[in-house]
Amino acid sequence: MTLSLISLLSQDISGLWLLLKTSTDEIMHQDITPLCAADIQDQLKKRFAYLSGGRGQDGSPVITFPDYPAFSDVPDKEFQNVMTYLTSIPSLQDAGIGFILVIDRRQDKWTSVKASVLRIAASFPANLQLVLVLRPTGFFQRTLSDLAFKFNRDDFRMKVPVIMLSSVPELHGYIDKSQLTEDLGGTLDYCHTRWLCHRTAIESFALMVKQTAQMLQSFGTELAETELPNDVQSTSSVLCAHMEKKDKAKEDMRLALDKGQSILESIREPLVKSPEQSLNQDQLDNQTTVQRLLAQLNETEAAFDEFWAKHQQKLEQCLQLRHFEQDFREVKAALDVLAQKIATFTDVGNSLAHVEHLLKDLTSFEEKSSVAVERARTLSLEGEQLIDNKHYAVDSIRPKCHELQHLCDQFVAEVRQRRGLLHKSLELHGLLEASMKWCDEGIYLLASQPVDKCQSQDGAEAALQEIEKFLETGAENKIQELNKIYQDYEPILTQDLMKHVQKVFQKQESMEEMFHRRQASLKKLAAKQTRPVQPVAPRPEALTKSPCPSPGIRRGSENNSSEGNALRRGPYRRAKSEMSESRQGRSSSTGDEEESLAILRRHVMNELLDTERVYVEELLCVLEGYAAEMDNPLMTHLISTGLQNKKDVLFGNMEEIYHFHNRIFLRELENYIDCPELVGRCFLERMEEFQIYEKYCQNKPRSESLWRQCSDCPFFQECQKKLDHKLSLDSYLLKPVQRITKYQLLLKEMLKYSKSCEGAEDLQEALSSILGILKAVNDSMHLIAITGYDGNLSDLGKLLMQGSFSVWTDHKKGHTKVKDLARFKPMQRHLFLHEKAVLFCKKREENGEGYEKAPSYSYKQSLNMTAVGITENVKGDVKKFEIWYNAREEVYIIQAPTPEIKAAWVNEIRKVLTSQLQACREASQHRALEQSQSLPLPASSNTSPSKGNTRNIKKLEERKTDPLSLEGYVSSTSLTKPPEKGKEPW
Repeated sequence: MTLSLISLLSQDISGLWLLLKTSTDEIMHQDITPLCAADIQDQLKKRFAYLSGGRGQDGSPVITFPDYPAFSDVPDKEFQNVMTYLTSIPSLQDAGIGFILVIDRRQDKWTSVKASVLRIAASFPANLQLVLVLRPTGFFQRTLSDLAFKFNRDDFRMKVPVIMLSSVPELHGYIDKSQLTEDLGGTLDYCHTRWLCHRTAIESFALMVKQTAQMLQSFGTELAETELPNDVQSTSSVLCAHMEKKDKAKEDMRLALDKGQSILESIREPLVKSPEQSLNQDQLDNQTTVQRLLAQLNETEAAFDEFWAKHQQKLEQCLQLRHFEQDFREVKAALDVLAQKIATFTDVGNSLAHVEHLLKDLTSFEEKSSVAVERARTLSLEGEQLIDNKHYAVDSIRPKCHELQHLCDQFVAEVRQRRGLLHKSLELHGLLEASMKWCDEGIYLLASQPVDKCQSQDGAEAALQEIEKFLETGAENKIQELNKIYQDYEPILTQDLMKHVQKVFQKQESMEEMFHRRQASLKKLAAKQTRPVQPVAPRPEALTKSPCPSPGIRRGSENNSSEGNALRRGPYRRAKSEMSESRQGRSSSTGDEEESLAILRRHVMNELLDTERVYVEELLCVLEGYAAEMDNPLMTHLISTGLQNKKDVLFGNMEEIYHFHNRIFLRELENYIDCPELVGRCFLERMEEFQIYEKYCQNKPRSESLWRQCSDCPFFQECQKKLDHKLSLDSYLLKPVQRITKYQLLLKEMLKYSKSCEGAEDLQEALSSILGILKAVNDSMHLIAITGYDGNLSDLGKLLMQGSFSVWTDHKKGHTKVKDLARFKPMQRHLFLHEKAVLFCKKREENGEGYEKAPSYSYKQSLNMTAVGITENVKGDVKKFEIWYNAREEVYIIQAPTPEIKAAWVNEIRKVLTSQLQACREASQHRALEQSQSLPLPASSNTSPSKGNTRNIKKLEERKTDPLSLEGYVSSTSLTKPPEKGKEPW
């Protein structure tokens, strides 16, 4: 269809081109004399012959040869040119009749007359009808001419018909006076200058018309042969170039028409001045010629305009098509990207907050996508408009319009489907959270009922009514039928979500079972007794059993059964059979206490899980809403120079923390939801992974500094606006620090309610490990603030302790004045105890805010632990102890802030020295064993290295002054290193 339309359009343009070509050919091939007035203007100005415009009786043109004394001097070439030009001016019809020559020789001699007549007759280029000669008026010359004419009559008759006239009146007998000029006694208005001007202008106009026709023909050929370009830029260039050439052609035609109209007005000027005057035949012929040229030029212009209109329409439609095709490619690419992105929206959420966040993301994505979708629909409407306007490429445009509509409808339907699924998920999570909230409220209700008051009949009835009233609210809040939930929410039930539904339902059933047990117990207490009963110990109720799963790998003697993740029922601590009757009487009260503790443990576990989920969501929100946006090209212009390529500095290893919690820790925590007292195992199994927080905290000062420099960057404001966060980014960057601190509080609470449970030891160990991590993080924050140390701090081993002390020095080899000063003026030093060395640093003033406020430490001194000894007690102060070096060559008296801190440091140093002593013993025993195996004969006692080492070890042990200190301990088997000197004096 498109090809046929293009073919028809080409045929139309071709037909118009043929019409235009015919019009221009008619102009170009008309008979225009090759000799122009402008070429022989000087020769015509001599006026030895002129065409006055007069006509004979039969219409023959009259050429007048006025009295011109120098006629014989006119060169033959000039004479021939003038004759040729004059005879070419009249129409072919008039020229075919023959010319009448009027030769005025009244003032000439006969000899000249004869020569002139013979010359004219011999070289006249056209038909001659008659030659009228006004002979000389002088008596002698007239008589001579009569005689000569009689004698030469035959010669003249052989050449041309010549009539000798004696006077002007005789001339009037042959030619009417109205056809003769005034010098021949006629009334014909003739001005040679004006005639020459008209002839020059007419011929110039004719040449202009011919050139214009040639130009139009050449331009038309170019237009007709132009191929349609394949891109927008080329089509625009071709259209602009053709428009410029068309405007130039139209301007040339306008100039030609203006010139022709001006010539026409000049020819008619005598009539304007004297209406009664008439134009001679030559003037009429000139007028006709100009009118004919103007008419042909107008026809040619009309034909060109029609041809150009079609050609312009073709180019404009081509340009429209190329724009449409280019826009189509761009829009389709954008819609394909949207389709790929919407395909990633598969998550249905794992909590109510998560689903709301996903819905917000979907809404934001839809808003951003609306621009591309609206552009696609607009482009489709533009394509339909092109079709309605009879565009030649209908078959190419219509499928693209349909495809755009289909892609838009498909995208909108996909977004609608995703929103529907998320609303379903929102509804389901609403039900689940309502059920969980109802369960928690029920648990709190059970926990809040005082056991002692329930022992009376009134108290039991009140508690029973409270329970029954609460159970009535379950119709609105709890999950009624699990199968119906599966059926109603089947499209969104992923495996994880189904497990979550099952856990909530199990929690609901467990809570209801607890209520029913409490209800049954209260009903018994509330039952009215009709007769007195001897008070005896009540029959113990069946002890409550609490579900307790066995997630993960059991340590110690626990079995790894295939049903490790299934729920199992295990009794709480039961009363032994050997218990007395009185203790059996209190079994019901003990069961209630255990039940209350179980409720509190569940409460702590719920808080741990809920806050963990929120924490993971917040980390994801920061990573997607801030960190990922720093790599978004559309946001680059908002990022300041100081923030570029600083994502790792700003966010640290937050992504690593997020993946650990989202993929591992949160899922493992959920396995302990029904046995919260065992959650300590989860922490212990993942304690190594918690080391990632140390890296994050060490980077925090750099992150805080960068945030302070760039907090007013428009990038952060735009991201916060998109996320709809009330708090700025720095509040969220503090979340990991707050979270690692929160764990120890939750573990303390859990341990508080689990002291008699199976997992109490694990909880205590997990709490200690978390506190150890917090201490390591705190120590590392101080450690990275050390400046001036030339070596690698990691070579010194693990950092064991750090703190600020007052220090006195006593050097045996030092200057006396220095020793005296050292005894009275303590120095404030911050000590860092490593496995291999103890560092003395000077604490610098704190600067900045927040994490920037952390102090810095200038390195002063380090002591190798292989050459260190300690004295625990210093007389006069329970907060002081000594560290001495190289056999007391250097003694450092350390004063701790409190006796407890002193004891902690002394104990830690003793552990280091003891471990060194043990390592020395093991090394000595190992060498002795090697020598005994390698030597067949026993070595003499004098040369045995093991024996020497044994003596060294004994020396070390003997130098201990008391069992509570390691004073005097120096390893003689280790290579001692002299103390490293700092950059500044003590």
